[in-house]
Amino acid sequence: MDEGLKNRIVIILAVLTLIFFFSTLSSCNSALRQKARSDREMAARIALEEKVSKFAQESSALEEKAKAKEKEAEAAKSELEAARKALLEERAANQALKGQQK
Repeated sequence: MDEGLKNRIVIILAVLTLIFFFSTLSSCNSALRQKARSDREMAARIALEEKVSKFAQESSALEEKAKAKEKEAEAAKSELEAARKALLEERAANQALKGQQK
């Protein structure tokens, strides 16, 4: 082989090696950026899931408090009805007594 041909082959191989090297660097850089983006997205998803979970827990706690307040209101309502009935009975008894006194 001719010395000039060997030099051309060496230069071509060196250029190809540089092209492959820079394409590998570019690919690695792109993969790092994609991984960073994926990590940020995953962190955002986890944060949102935690917020949703916390909201669900607070919601169920509030629902239980609301049910307890409804039961208290029902109890107060029945007590009020009982007091009204007792008052009506007292009024009727008072009127009966007044009627007997006259």
